[in-house]
Amino acid sequence: MNRNYPEILEQLIEFFKKLPGVGEKSAERMTLAVLNLPLSEIELWSDVLLKAKKILHPCPVCGNLTDLELCEVCSDEGRDHNLICVVEDFKSAFAFEKSKNFRGVYHVLNGLISPIDEIGAEDINLASLKERVGSLENPELILALKSSIEGETTTLYIKKIFENSKVKISRLAYGLPIGAEIDYLDNTTIDRALEDRIRISE
Repeated sequence: MNRNYPEILEQLIEFFKKLPGVGEKSAERMTLAVLNLPLSEIELWSDVLLKAKKILHPCPVCGNLTDLELCEVCSDEGRDHNLICVVEDFKSAFAFEKSKNFRGVYHVLNGLISPIDEIGAEDINLASLKERVGSLENPELILALKSSIEGETTTLYIKKIFENSKVKISRLAYGLPIGAEIDYLDNTTIDRALEDRIRISE
């Protein structure tokens, strides 16, 4: 950190560095650019940020981020509610929605099983998935989790949960970059991975 900066400027730079993919230089450029904005825009930005933090909450059904009592996907009767795409976080769900071709619904785990990080099955949104699937007549789960140790561990656990049921389970087609974050994939890649998904159970 350049100690020639005033303390308050250094604090602002540190906040920008908390954002994904933002290093020292990028944080400095963002900070200086923000300070060039009119005060009215900065006040509006601050107000929107506070409102977003206060208003947005997990959907009680799928766990996706929403400002409604029930998210738009879960409340849409035109969607196939028997077809559930299981994703790690709400960023992944939004990525699928951007492709505009998936007509099922989502279930956000809010994490992946990772023993090394002391994150177990009870720490992510799995219990509600089991309960949700149990109320459906002909459910299919599409596991849209990244190709990593954590993703594979979570996939195997979900498969085990439903191994004695008639739940169909498939996963995104192979060919996705190893460890790739779903929300960084382009729409064409997401569509192809969904279309060519591989059945792994039932």
